[in-house]
Amino acid sequence: MLDYNQPIDRAPPESPQQRSQAGFNVLELVNLLWRRKIAIAAAALLGATLAVTVGKSVTPRYTATAQLYVDPRELQLVDRELTPRAQDVSGMSMVVESQARLITSNSVLLQVIQQAGLDKDPEFGGGDSKSLMSSLLGLIGLQPRAPSAAETKEVQLAALEALNRHITIRKTEKSFIVDIEVWSTDPAKAAMLANTLTSAYLAESRNSQASAARRATSDLSGRLKELRERLRNAETTLATYKAQNNFVGTQDALISDQQLSASNQRLSAARAATMDAQARLDQIEASRRTTADAGANSEALQSPTIANLRAQYADARKKYAEQTSELGPRHPALRQTEKQVEDLKRTINEEIDRFAQSAKNDLTRARDFEASLNRALEAQKRQSVQLSQASVRLRELEREADASRDVYQSFLKRSRETEEQETLNTSAARVIGEATVPQRRSFPPAMSLFAMIGFIFGAIAASGWFVAAELLLAGAPAPTRRERTPAPEAPGAPETTRAAETARPQQAARAPEVALGPPEIAAPPLQPSMVENSLMEKPLIARFQEADVIHTLGAILATGGGVDLTRLGWPTLRPGFPLTTLLNSWRDMRAALARRADGKAMPVIALVGAGDTTGRSVTALNFAIAAARDGARVLMIDADHQAHPLSNKISRPGKSEPSRLGWLSIGSKAAREIKTVNGISVLPVAEGDAGKATDAIRKAIEQARAAGGYDLVVLDGPAMPLSAGSRKLLDDADALVAVLPTSLDINDSLEEILSMLGRAERKLVGVVLDELTPATQARQRGRQYA
Repeated sequence: MLDYNQPIDRAPPESPQQRSQAGFNVLELVNLLWRRKIAIAAAALLGATLAVTVGKSVTPRYTATAQLYVDPRELQLVDRELTPRAQDVSGMSMVVESQARLITSNSVLLQVIQQAGLDKDPEFGGGDSKSLMSSLLGLIGLQPRAPSAAETKEVQLAALEALNRHITIRKTEKSFIVDIEVWSTDPAKAAMLANTLTSAYLAESRNSQASAARRATSDLSGRLKELRERLRNAETTLATYKAQNNFVGTQDALISDQQLSASNQRLSAARAATMDAQARLDQIEASRRTTADAGANSEALQSPTIANLRAQYADARKKYAEQTSELGPRHPALRQTEKQVEDLKRTINEEIDRFAQSAKNDLTRARDFEASLNRALEAQKRQSVQLSQASVRLRELEREADASRDVYQSFLKRSRETEEQETLNTSAARVIGEATVPQRRSFPPAMSLFAMIGFIFGAIAASGWFVAAELLLAGAPAPTRRERTPAPEAPGAPETTRAAETARPQQAARAPEVALGPPEIAAPPLQPSMVENSLMEKPLIARFQEADVIHTLGAILATGGGVDLTRLGWPTLRPGFPLTTLLNSWRDMRAALARRADGKAMPVIALVGAGDTTGRSVTALNFAIAAARDGARVLMIDADHQAHPLSNKISRPGKSEPSRLGWLSIGSKAAREIKTVNGISVLPVAEGDAGKATDAIRKAIEQARAAGGYDLVVLDGPAMPLSAGSRKLLDDADALVAVLPTSLDINDSLEEILSMLGRAERKLVGVVLDELTPATQARQRGRQYA
């Protein structure tokens, strides 16, 4: 299919006799192992026997497990605990971890050693009570010397280290459960040690709490005597100062302050009484001056004497009026009555004068009383000022005494509380599962497992030995590179294919660089579908070189603010050269696309490549620009949902604009096509998984074809290797173009692409040799490069 007669000094292939296969194939390996089956089986049985023997010789271990519930929220027996409690979850977890470490502390393990007598147990580094030497000395009547303190301590340390290796503490996640595992060669001893360890831990926990409370009580009691003496001195100084400065009074107020307040109140009352007396006198005097009847005032009206005199005066006036009408002016009775009226009037006036004099006396007395109270108040004020100046020091002494009293009382109360807490056990740790005697050993595992492991390792070792020996005897050389051989041509196809190749002399004449430059590309075997479509045109070859492009700085926008695809930082086609070899080759590829589309509106062409995806995207972008410069309305879609280099470039400088396609639902997001100043619309890659993105692209192509707004759809991708969704996308494409970077082996790259395409390789209309992508591999001798 792709056997181009464009060779350039192809290296002669090696003869089949010079190439040799290295290693074994599966059939040879199976035959070799089958021939050696008896030896392999014998080695497997020998391995199983050795494994069982080793398992029987290993000393068994028995593991006993005891469970503790360590609750950091201790029992609250008093209001104030000796140690604060952890409130948050992280703090509680740290408390449980600390308690788990406390179980294996030296103080706890030493108690276990003393209680269980492990310093005399040979399993834990101890010795029998009567050794051979002591027995011999006993026979001759000599007693062995007692071990020294250093030797005893050394034995205990050895037992401590051995016991520490026998213990494993496990904490259950997100709980307060702690598992204590102790292993021993004796199952009963393992259970006994686990239970002894839990009892020692609980006892150590209680002792540590009592010791902490006892230490706190001792410290507090040591300070009480000093605090008591300090309080006594402060109170003595305060009492002496009060006596010296005449600070006498109750707890709430001083006597001087009480007297000052009482004098002030009495002075206010005296002033009110003085003003009242003055008002009475003024009223009486005003009544005597302004009214004809001097008794027309409130005091006179309220006096019973005045009332009686006024009643007599009224009767006398009435009698005088009656006699005046009956008797003559000189009648003795009339004159007597007239004298009686005058006497009563004089008596009333005298009584009113007495009222006025009484009011004057009251006013004088009130003024004298007010003056005396005012003098007493002034004296008390002077005394209060003196006491106020002295009270500054008094308050300072009182504050010192109060502070000393508060500190002493708090220390005394806390000392009594801690003294009582010595006998209280506030720990909530308890045993929820005692260790029982284990019925099965924990190590070694079952002999059947040992036998199985030995059997498998023996068989594998024997098989490896025979394979290695066979390779050494055969002396296999290093493998050589497999060459691809051309496939046989289908009957009737050569003439037609050659006719189709010779029918394009104008293309060859128009593209001399293509005829001379491209290397030989070995043709893969023809598939049945290719044989049936042997009349199809062969793919065209185009070279994408530095001479065809110009380089610009990245992220430079056009003047109008829209996206300019020639200013994204990628190399783009030079403007003003419409008849270059590259553009003519791409026009031929578009013509082949139109023939394959068979009149379909808006054909779809996909550019796929190997190696760096950026080189493929640059080629696809320039392919779309070339079509747009020829007058085509191009829709370019980023189909590479893995690397999506085109979308990364477009999304930075550009912005989305509405179009006739409207919103395209892509996965859980929505994207709009991006209009550019180059006459190309770009649809960025979708966000989401590959399946949803592929379905969204296919839907967008259907909408664009139905709207009729474009002449050509260029797919950038999909990337290799192909997924199931990408293969559906290639099935919808009308033609494919392979982009081969010349920095890699183009034959290997083409073979990789064709193997990935599968049945879709029949849609291949062209190959673009990308000479812009920098080389990343060293060139090898004997291979052809563009």
